[in-house]
Formats: sequence, C-alpha cells, structure tokens
Amino acid sequence: MIFLTIGTHEPFDRLVRAVDEWCDPTRRKCEVFGQITDRGRYVPKNFDWIPSLPPDAYREHCRAAEFIISHAGMGSIITAMTYGRPIVVLPRRGHLKETRNDHQYATAIRLRGHSGLMVALSETELPRILDFAVARGGWESTGTIGSFADPRLTDMLRSLIDRSAN
Repeated sequence: MIFLTIGTHEPFDRLVRAVDEWCDPTRRKCEVFGQITDRGRYVPKNFDWIPSLPPDAYREHCRAAEFIISHAGMGSIITAMTYGRPIVVLPRRGHLKETRNDHQYATAIRLRGHSGLMVALSETELPRILDFAVARGGWESTGTIGSFADPRLTDMLRSLIDRSAN
C-alpha cells in the first residue's frame, strides 16, 4: 500500500489530482490510500481516501506503507523517517496560493538527494518518480530516526547556554 498524506492545514488539489491520474486503473494497478481532507475541490476517483485519521491510525498507515507520498512539510518528512519509510514529496507553492510562501520548495531543494526521499518539483515530474518508486518496490530509506534530538546537538546547545549564562 502507498500512503498519500497532504498535511493537516490546507487542501492540496494539485497533488491529489496528480496521484489520482497516476492511479488510473486503465494504466496501472496500485493500492493507494489517502488522507486528504474534505475541504479540497478535487475528489479522487481512483483510490480510497478519508478526510482525516486519528493519530494511531495515521501512524499505522505510515508503518504499513511501501512508501509515502506527501507535500514537502517537515512533519510528514520526519514522520516518514521516524518509521523508516521512503517518501516522495511534491512541495506546495506560494505563487499557486497553496501556502503562504515557497518554504516547502526550499525544503525540497535542500533535501533533494537525501537517502529515502525523492522530490518532484512539479506535478508533471511526479508520475515518473512514482513509477520509479513502484518499479523498485519502494527503495531503501535511511532507517529510522529517534523521537529525540541527537545527543551531540543537545550537548552543543547546553554548552552554548551555559556559556551565555556566565
């Protein structure tokens, strides 16, 4: 199963439509399940979806997914890494009024090439990247990340705070 999630803030019709077109059963058979909100204008025809999931169900879908498709929000990216799941991201764009600015685009550019993460910068790139991910049976993620910051980071921050307090 491939899990599509668009975050919790706003609809993301461009991503939902692109995934729905990619899922067209006359072209391929893929099991996609989406958590996509019911506030969008586009209603998918080729995959099952729900407006929202309780946290436990959301985590279970992430764990069970071959890979995750998402916007380029850090919450979704970190969740995928937490569960060791590869993720394909399409950033929301400010000029398309999908978000307030291009912070997701900047995130996608910065993280492009990171193990376990594939970036589509446009909806026209997305089908090729999804085909590649399915052909590979997903792909290797970097493994899981912990729920807490790396001790080296917290030690460095503690040292900086101690120095500034003196």
